[in-house]
Amino acid sequence: MQQKPFLLLCAARMASTVGYQMLAVVIGWEIYAITGSAFDLGIVGLIQFVPAVALTLLVGHTADRYDRRLIVRVAQFVYACAALMLTTAMIAGMLSRDLLFAAVFMVGCARAFELPTAHSLMPMLVPERLLPRAVAAWTSANQFAIISGPAAGGLLYAVSPELVSSTCLLFFATAITLVSLVKTERPAASPDAPSLASVLAGFDYIRSRRTLLGVITLDLFVVILGGATALLPVFARDILATGPTGLGLLRSAPAVGAFLTTLVLSRHPIERHVGYKMFLVVALYGLSTIVFSLSTFFPLSLLALAVLGASDSISVVIRFSLVQLETPDAMRGRVNAINYLFVGSSNTLGEFESGAVAAWLGAVPSVFIGGLGSLLVAGLWMMLFPALRRTDRYNTADKK
Repeated sequence: MQQKPFLLLCAARMASTVGYQMLAVVIGWEIYAITGSAFDLGIVGLIQFVPAVALTLLVGHTADRYDRRLIVRVAQFVYACAALMLTTAMIAGMLSRDLLFAAVFMVGCARAFELPTAHSLMPMLVPERLLPRAVAAWTSANQFAIISGPAAGGLLYAVSPELVSSTCLLFFATAITLVSLVKTERPAASPDAPSLASVLAGFDYIRSRRTLLGVITLDLFVVILGGATALLPVFARDILATGPTGLGLLRSAPAVGAFLTTLVLSRHPIERHVGYKMFLVVALYGLSTIVFSLSTFFPLSLLALAVLGASDSISVVIRFSLVQLETPDAMRGRVNAINYLFVGSSNTLGEFESGAVAAWLGAVPSVFIGGLGSLLVAGLWMMLFPALRRTDRYNTADKK
Protein backbone atom coordinates (compact mmCIF):
# COMPACT_ATOMS: atom_id res chain seq x y z
CA MET A 1 0.00 0.00 0.00
CA GLN A 2 3.06 2.28 0.15
CA GLN A 3 3.61 1.97 -3.61
CA LYS A 4 1.93 5.15 -4.91
CA PRO A 5 2.13 4.34 -8.65
CA PHE A 6 0.58 0.93 -7.95
CA LEU A 7 -2.25 2.54 -5.97
CA LEU A 8 -2.94 5.02 -8.78
CA LEU A 9 -3.11 2.24 -11.34
CA CYS A 10 -5.41 0.20 -9.05
CA ALA A 11 -7.71 3.19 -8.67
CA ALA A 12 -7.72 3.72 -12.42
CA ARG A 13 -8.51 0.04 -12.97
CA MET A 14 -11.41 0.29 -10.51
CA ALA A 15 -12.87 3.34 -12.24
CA SER A 16 -12.55 1.76 -15.68
CA THR A 17 -14.08 -1.53 -14.52
CA VAL A 18 -17.02 0.18 -12.80
CA GLY A 19 -17.79 2.01 -16.03
CA TYR A 20 -17.40 -1.16 -18.10
CA GLN A 21 -19.68 -3.19 -15.82
CA MET A 22 -22.37 -0.50 -15.75
CA LEU A 23 -22.25 -0.34 -19.52
CA ALA A 24 -22.58 -4.14 -19.69
CA VAL A 25 -25.81 -3.99 -17.67
CA VAL A 26 -27.31 -1.49 -20.11
CA ILE A 27 -26.20 -3.40 -23.18
CA GLY A 28 -27.33 -6.81 -21.91
CA TRP A 29 -30.74 -5.64 -20.76
CA GLU A 30 -31.44 -3.51 -23.84
CA ILE A 31 -30.46 -6.30 -26.26
CA TYR A 32 -32.71 -8.81 -24.51
CA ALA A 33 -35.51 -6.24 -24.28
CA ILE A 34 -35.28 -5.48 -28.01
CA THR A 35 -34.83 -9.02 -29.32
CA GLY A 36 -35.95 -11.39 -26.53
CA SER A 37 -33.24 -13.76 -27.80
CA ALA A 38 -30.76 -15.69 -25.67
CA PHE A 39 -28.77 -16.28 -28.85
CA ASP A 40 -28.29 -12.53 -29.31
CA LEU A 41 -26.87 -12.36 -25.79
CA GLY A 42 -24.38 -14.98 -26.89
CA ILE A 43 -23.55 -12.92 -29.98
CA VAL A 44 -22.34 -10.17 -27.61
CA GLY A 45 -19.63 -12.54 -26.42
CA LEU A 46 -18.70 -13.55 -29.95
CA ILE A 47 -18.35 -9.92 -31.05
CA GLN A 48 -15.89 -9.28 -28.22
CA PHE A 49 -14.02 -12.50 -28.94
CA VAL A 50 -13.22 -11.58 -32.56
CA PRO A 51 -10.99 -8.53 -31.84
CA ALA A 52 -9.26 -10.42 -29.01
CA VAL A 53 -8.15 -13.02 -31.56
CA ALA A 54 -7.45 -10.66 -34.45
CA LEU A 55 -5.42 -8.16 -32.41
CA THR A 56 -3.41 -10.49 -30.16
CA LEU A 57 -0.07 -10.22 -31.95
CA LEU A 58 -0.42 -6.46 -32.45
CA VAL A 59 -1.37 -5.90 -28.81
CA GLY A 60 1.56 -7.89 -27.45
CA HIS A 61 4.14 -6.23 -29.66
CA THR A 62 2.71 -2.76 -28.92
CA ALA A 63 2.69 -3.32 -25.14
CA ASP A 64 6.37 -4.38 -25.19
CA ARG A 65 7.55 -1.56 -27.47
CA TYR A 66 5.62 1.56 -26.46
CA ASP A 67 4.50 3.45 -23.37
CA ARG A 68 2.02 1.15 -21.66
CA ARG A 69 0.33 4.06 -19.90
CA LEU A 70 -0.50 5.70 -23.23
CA ILE A 71 -1.98 2.47 -24.59
CA VAL A 72 -4.22 2.08 -21.54
CA ARG A 73 -5.42 5.69 -21.79
CA VAL A 74 -6.31 5.36 -25.46
CA ALA A 75 -8.29 2.19 -24.76
CA GLN A 76 -10.22 3.92 -21.98
CA PHE A 77 -10.97 6.82 -24.32
CA VAL A 78 -12.57 4.35 -26.75
CA TYR A 79 -14.74 3.08 -23.87
CA ALA A 80 -15.88 6.65 -23.31
CA CYS A 81 -16.73 7.07 -27.00
CA ALA A 82 -18.91 3.93 -26.90
CA ALA A 83 -20.73 5.18 -23.80
CA LEU A 84 -21.30 8.58 -25.43
CA MET A 85 -22.68 6.93 -28.57
CA LEU A 86 -25.20 4.88 -26.58
CA THR A 87 -26.22 7.86 -24.45
CA THR A 88 -26.87 9.96 -27.54
CA ALA A 89 -28.83 7.15 -29.23
CA MET A 90 -31.05 6.59 -26.18
CA ILE A 91 -31.79 10.30 -25.80
CA ALA A 92 -32.65 10.52 -29.51
CA GLY A 93 -34.74 7.34 -29.39
CA MET A 94 -32.54 5.67 -32.01
CA LEU A 95 -31.19 2.74 -29.99
CA SER A 96 -31.17 -0.51 -31.98
CA ARG A 97 -29.74 -4.01 -31.91
CA ASP A 98 -27.12 -3.15 -34.52
CA LEU A 99 -26.02 -0.01 -32.69
CA LEU A 100 -25.63 -1.98 -29.47
CA PHE A 101 -23.54 -4.56 -31.30
CA ALA A 102 -21.39 -1.74 -32.74
CA ALA A 103 -20.76 -0.44 -29.21
CA VAL A 104 -19.83 -3.95 -28.08
CA PHE A 105 -17.31 -4.22 -30.92
CA MET A 106 -15.71 -0.88 -29.97
CA VAL A 107 -15.45 -1.96 -26.35
CA GLY A 108 -14.06 -5.36 -27.39
CA CYS A 109 -11.28 -3.77 -29.44
CA ALA A 110 -10.34 -1.39 -26.64
CA ARG A 111 -10.45 -4.15 -24.04
CA ALA A 112 -8.11 -6.29 -26.14
CA PHE A 113 -5.50 -3.54 -25.71
CA GLU A 114 -6.28 -2.34 -22.19
CA LEU A 115 -6.22 -5.56 -20.16
CA PRO A 116 -2.97 -7.16 -21.37
CA THR A 117 -1.20 -3.81 -21.26
CA ALA A 118 -2.42 -2.94 -17.75
CA HIS A 119 -1.45 -6.42 -16.56
CA SER A 120 2.02 -5.89 -18.03
CA LEU A 121 2.31 -2.43 -16.46
CA MET A 122 1.34 -3.50 -12.94
CA PRO A 123 4.45 -5.63 -12.13
CA MET A 124 6.65 -2.65 -13.03
CA LEU A 125 5.21 -0.69 -10.10
CA VAL A 126 6.01 -3.01 -7.15
CA PRO A 127 9.08 -4.91 -5.92
CA GLU A 128 8.98 -8.48 -7.21
CA ARG A 129 8.94 -9.94 -3.69
CA LEU A 130 5.59 -8.20 -3.13
CA LEU A 131 4.07 -9.30 -6.42
CA PRO A 132 1.82 -12.15 -5.13
CA ARG A 133 0.31 -9.80 -2.54
CA ALA A 134 0.05 -7.03 -5.12
CA VAL A 135 -1.79 -9.41 -7.47
CA ALA A 136 -4.31 -10.16 -4.71
CA ALA A 137 -4.75 -6.45 -3.96
CA TRP A 138 -5.11 -5.72 -7.70
CA THR A 139 -7.73 -8.45 -7.98
CA SER A 140 -9.53 -7.15 -4.88
CA ALA A 141 -9.77 -3.67 -6.38
CA ASN A 142 -11.06 -5.10 -9.63
CA GLN A 143 -13.62 -7.29 -7.88
CA PHE A 144 -14.85 -4.38 -5.78
CA ALA A 145 -15.50 -2.54 -9.04
CA ILE A 146 -17.31 -5.58 -10.44
CA ILE A 147 -19.50 -5.59 -7.32
CA SER A 148 -20.38 -1.91 -7.34
CA GLY A 149 -20.60 -1.45 -11.11
CA PRO A 150 -23.48 -3.82 -11.95
CA ALA A 151 -25.35 -3.05 -8.72
CA ALA A 152 -25.13 0.69 -9.36
CA GLY A 153 -25.98 0.14 -13.02
CA GLY A 154 -29.10 -1.83 -12.14
CA LEU A 155 -30.28 0.79 -9.64
CA LEU A 156 -29.60 3.71 -11.97
CA TYR A 157 -31.24 1.87 -14.86
CA ALA A 158 -34.48 1.78 -12.86
CA VAL A 159 -34.31 5.59 -12.83
CA SER A 160 -33.11 6.15 -16.39
CA PRO A 161 -31.06 4.11 -18.89
CA GLU A 162 -29.47 7.32 -20.12
CA LEU A 163 -28.26 8.06 -16.59
CA VAL A 164 -26.29 4.81 -16.53
CA SER A 165 -24.38 5.34 -19.77
CA SER A 166 -23.70 9.00 -19.02
CA THR A 167 -22.34 8.07 -15.58
CA CYS A 168 -19.98 5.66 -17.33
CA LEU A 169 -18.39 8.65 -19.05
CA LEU A 170 -17.40 10.08 -15.68
CA PHE A 171 -15.74 6.85 -14.61
CA PHE A 172 -13.79 6.50 -17.85
CA ALA A 173 -12.60 10.13 -17.61
CA THR A 174 -11.47 9.48 -14.03
CA ALA A 175 -9.55 6.38 -15.13
CA ILE A 176 -7.74 8.30 -17.88
CA THR A 177 -6.73 11.01 -15.40
CA LEU A 178 -5.40 8.53 -12.83
CA VAL A 179 -3.32 6.59 -15.38
CA SER A 180 -1.81 9.91 -16.50
CA LEU A 181 -0.48 10.39 -12.96
CA VAL A 182 1.31 7.02 -12.86
CA LYS A 183 5.10 7.32 -12.98
CA THR A 184 7.34 4.39 -13.82
CA GLU A 185 11.04 4.15 -12.97
CA ARG A 186 11.80 1.70 -15.75
CA PRO A 187 11.47 3.12 -19.28
CA ALA A 188 9.52 1.27 -21.94
CA ALA A 189 11.44 -0.78 -24.50
CA SER A 190 12.66 1.11 -27.54
CA PRO A 191 10.33 0.93 -30.57
CA ASP A 192 12.51 -1.27 -32.78
CA ALA A 193 11.19 -2.44 -36.09
CA PRO A 194 9.08 -5.56 -35.55
CA SER A 195 10.03 -8.90 -37.00
CA LEU A 196 7.99 -12.06 -37.31
CA ALA A 197 10.25 -13.76 -34.75
CA SER A 198 9.78 -10.98 -32.16
CA VAL A 199 6.01 -10.91 -32.66
CA LEU A 200 5.73 -14.70 -32.27
CA ALA A 201 8.19 -14.90 -29.38
CA GLY A 202 5.38 -14.98 -26.83
CA PHE A 203 4.01 -18.22 -28.28
CA ASP A 204 7.46 -19.79 -28.26
CA TYR A 205 8.05 -18.74 -24.65
CA ILE A 206 4.75 -20.19 -23.42
CA ARG A 207 5.17 -23.41 -25.39
CA SER A 208 8.60 -23.96 -23.86
CA ARG A 209 7.24 -23.73 -20.30
CA ARG A 210 4.71 -26.39 -19.37
CA THR A 211 3.61 -24.53 -16.25
CA LEU A 212 2.57 -21.46 -18.25
CA LEU A 213 0.93 -23.57 -20.92
CA GLY A 214 -1.11 -25.50 -18.36
CA VAL A 215 -2.19 -22.39 -16.45
CA ILE A 216 -3.32 -20.49 -19.54
CA THR A 217 -5.16 -23.34 -21.27
CA LEU A 218 -6.89 -24.48 -18.06
CA ASP A 219 -8.75 -21.21 -17.72
CA LEU A 220 -9.58 -21.17 -21.41
CA PHE A 221 -11.58 -24.40 -21.32
CA VAL A 222 -13.07 -23.98 -17.84
CA VAL A 223 -14.50 -20.53 -18.56
CA ILE A 224 -15.73 -21.48 -22.03
CA LEU A 225 -17.71 -24.33 -20.49
CA GLY A 226 -18.63 -22.81 -17.13
CA GLY A 227 -19.48 -19.22 -18.00
CA ALA A 228 -23.08 -18.28 -17.18
CA THR A 229 -22.73 -14.49 -17.22
CA ALA A 230 -24.27 -14.04 -20.67
CA LEU A 231 -27.48 -15.76 -19.53
CA LEU A 232 -28.01 -13.73 -16.35
CA PRO A 233 -30.66 -11.53 -18.07
CA VAL A 234 -32.60 -14.74 -18.85
CA PHE A 235 -32.36 -15.99 -15.26
CA ALA A 236 -33.22 -12.54 -13.87
CA ARG A 237 -36.33 -12.07 -16.00
CA ASP A 238 -37.67 -15.54 -16.80
CA ILE A 239 -36.52 -17.83 -13.97
CA LEU A 240 -36.01 -15.67 -10.88
CA ALA A 241 -38.37 -12.80 -11.90
CA THR A 242 -36.24 -10.06 -10.36
CA GLY A 243 -36.04 -7.38 -13.10
CA PRO A 244 -33.12 -5.02 -13.85
CA THR A 245 -32.27 -4.49 -10.17
CA GLY A 246 -32.04 -8.25 -9.64
CA LEU A 247 -29.86 -8.53 -12.74
CA GLY A 248 -27.45 -6.02 -11.26
CA LEU A 249 -27.29 -8.03 -8.01
CA LEU A 250 -26.74 -11.28 -9.90
CA ARG A 251 -23.88 -9.74 -11.86
CA SER A 252 -22.40 -8.41 -8.62
CA ALA A 253 -22.71 -11.62 -6.57
CA PRO A 254 -19.60 -13.38 -8.00
CA ALA A 255 -17.59 -10.24 -7.35
CA VAL A 256 -18.77 -10.09 -3.72
CA GLY A 257 -17.35 -13.54 -3.06
CA ALA A 258 -14.22 -12.72 -5.06
CA PHE A 259 -13.65 -9.40 -3.30
CA LEU A 260 -13.88 -10.83 0.19
CA THR A 261 -11.58 -13.69 -0.75
CA THR A 262 -8.91 -11.60 -2.45
CA LEU A 263 -9.01 -9.10 0.42
CA VAL A 264 -7.86 -11.92 2.67
CA LEU A 265 -5.28 -13.09 0.13
CA SER A 266 -3.75 -9.61 -0.08
CA ARG A 267 -2.82 -9.94 3.60
CA HIS A 268 -2.33 -13.71 3.76
CA PRO A 269 -1.20 -14.95 0.34
CA ILE A 270 -1.14 -18.62 -0.58
CA GLU A 271 2.47 -19.74 -0.25
CA ARG A 272 2.39 -23.55 -0.32
CA HIS A 273 0.79 -26.19 -2.56
CA VAL A 274 -0.34 -23.51 -5.02
CA GLY A 275 -0.86 -25.95 -7.91
CA TYR A 276 -3.02 -28.40 -5.97
CA LYS A 277 -5.10 -25.59 -4.47
CA MET A 278 -5.67 -24.07 -7.89
CA PHE A 279 -7.19 -27.31 -9.20
CA LEU A 280 -9.29 -27.65 -6.04
CA VAL A 281 -10.92 -24.24 -6.44
CA VAL A 282 -11.49 -24.84 -10.16
CA ALA A 283 -13.54 -27.92 -9.19
CA LEU A 284 -15.48 -25.79 -6.68
CA TYR A 285 -16.16 -23.31 -9.49
CA GLY A 286 -17.81 -26.07 -11.51
CA LEU A 287 -19.90 -27.27 -8.57
CA SER A 288 -21.20 -23.78 -7.76
CA THR A 289 -22.10 -23.30 -11.44
CA ILE A 290 -24.22 -26.45 -11.29
CA VAL A 291 -25.98 -25.24 -8.12
CA PHE A 292 -26.79 -21.91 -9.75
CA SER A 293 -28.22 -23.60 -12.83
CA LEU A 294 -30.70 -25.62 -10.73
CA SER A 295 -31.73 -22.86 -8.31
CA THR A 296 -35.10 -21.10 -8.53
CA PHE A 297 -34.63 -19.35 -5.16
CA PHE A 298 -33.04 -15.91 -5.56
CA PRO A 299 -30.96 -15.93 -2.32
CA LEU A 300 -29.57 -19.39 -3.16
CA SER A 301 -28.69 -18.18 -6.66
CA LEU A 302 -26.83 -15.23 -5.17
CA LEU A 303 -24.98 -17.53 -2.76
CA ALA A 304 -24.00 -19.94 -5.54
CA LEU A 305 -22.65 -17.06 -7.63
CA ALA A 306 -20.75 -15.69 -4.62
CA VAL A 307 -19.07 -19.08 -4.07
CA LEU A 308 -18.35 -19.23 -7.80
CA GLY A 309 -16.65 -15.83 -7.60
CA ALA A 310 -14.68 -16.74 -4.47
CA SER A 311 -13.32 -19.94 -5.99
CA ASP A 312 -12.51 -18.25 -9.28
CA SER A 313 -10.68 -15.40 -7.53
CA ILE A 314 -8.30 -17.79 -5.77
CA SER A 315 -7.60 -19.45 -9.10
CA VAL A 316 -7.08 -16.05 -10.75
CA VAL A 317 -4.58 -14.90 -8.11
CA ILE A 318 -2.58 -18.13 -8.40
CA ARG A 319 -2.64 -18.14 -12.20
CA PHE A 320 -1.83 -14.46 -12.56
CA SER A 321 1.05 -14.67 -10.08
CA LEU A 322 2.50 -17.71 -11.85
CA VAL A 323 2.31 -16.00 -15.24
CA GLN A 324 3.91 -12.75 -14.05
CA LEU A 325 6.68 -14.40 -12.06
CA GLU A 326 7.54 -16.85 -14.84
CA THR A 327 7.85 -14.07 -17.45
CA PRO A 328 10.63 -11.45 -17.84
CA ASP A 329 9.44 -7.85 -18.19
CA ALA A 330 10.63 -7.55 -21.78
CA MET A 331 8.24 -10.41 -22.70
CA ARG A 332 5.28 -9.51 -20.51
CA GLY A 333 3.36 -7.61 -23.16
CA ARG A 334 3.44 -10.51 -25.61
CA VAL A 335 2.82 -13.19 -22.99
CA ASN A 336 -0.03 -11.23 -21.41
CA ALA A 337 -1.58 -10.61 -24.83
CA ILE A 338 -1.61 -14.36 -25.47
CA ASN A 339 -2.85 -14.91 -21.93
CA TYR A 340 -5.70 -12.50 -22.64
CA LEU A 341 -6.47 -14.34 -25.86
CA PHE A 342 -6.78 -17.64 -23.98
CA VAL A 343 -8.09 -16.34 -20.65
CA GLY A 344 -9.87 -13.04 -21.25
CA SER A 345 -11.43 -14.01 -24.54
CA SER A 346 -12.59 -17.30 -23.04
CA ASN A 347 -15.16 -15.25 -21.13
CA THR A 348 -16.58 -13.80 -24.34
CA LEU A 349 -16.37 -17.10 -26.23
CA GLY A 350 -17.99 -18.78 -23.23
CA GLU A 351 -20.84 -16.26 -23.43
CA PHE A 352 -21.39 -17.20 -27.05
CA GLU A 353 -21.29 -20.92 -26.19
CA SER A 354 -23.79 -20.41 -23.36
CA GLY A 355 -26.14 -18.40 -25.54
CA ALA A 356 -25.95 -20.89 -28.42
CA VAL A 357 -26.60 -23.92 -26.18
CA ALA A 358 -29.37 -22.02 -24.36
CA ALA A 359 -31.07 -21.25 -27.68
CA TRP A 360 -30.97 -24.98 -28.44
CA LEU A 361 -31.62 -26.62 -25.04
CA GLY A 362 -32.64 -23.78 -22.72
CA ALA A 363 -30.79 -21.63 -20.18
CA VAL A 364 -30.82 -24.13 -17.30
CA PRO A 365 -29.36 -27.10 -19.26
CA SER A 366 -26.76 -24.79 -20.82
CA VAL A 367 -25.38 -23.65 -17.47
CA PHE A 368 -25.65 -27.14 -15.92
CA ILE A 369 -23.67 -28.74 -18.76
CA GLY A 370 -21.08 -25.99 -18.50
CA GLY A 371 -20.54 -26.60 -14.79
CA LEU A 372 -20.19 -30.34 -15.35
CA GLY A 373 -17.70 -29.67 -18.15
CA SER A 374 -15.60 -27.51 -15.81
CA LEU A 375 -15.27 -30.42 -13.39
CA LEU A 376 -14.15 -32.74 -16.17
CA VAL A 377 -11.56 -30.26 -17.48
CA ALA A 378 -10.09 -29.77 -13.99
CA GLY A 379 -9.61 -33.53 -13.63
CA LEU A 380 -8.15 -33.92 -17.12
CA TRP A 381 -5.65 -31.06 -16.69
CA MET A 382 -4.41 -32.55 -13.41
CA MET A 383 -3.37 -35.60 -15.42
CA LEU A 384 -2.02 -33.71 -18.45
CA PHE A 385 0.09 -31.25 -16.41
CA PRO A 386 1.40 -33.13 -13.36
CA ALA A 387 4.21 -30.60 -12.83
CA LEU A 388 1.63 -27.84 -12.47
CA ARG A 389 -0.33 -29.93 -9.98
CA ARG A 390 2.84 -30.48 -7.94
CA THR A 391 3.89 -26.81 -7.96
CA ASP A 392 4.51 -25.91 -4.34
CA ARG A 393 5.72 -22.30 -4.24
CA TYR A 394 5.86 -19.26 -6.52
CA ASN A 395 9.14 -18.68 -8.33
CA THR A 396 10.19 -15.22 -7.09
CA ALA A 397 13.59 -15.17 -8.75
CA ASP A 398 14.23 -11.86 -10.49
CA LYS A 399 13.06 -12.07 -14.14
CA LYS A 400 13.82 -8.46 -15.07
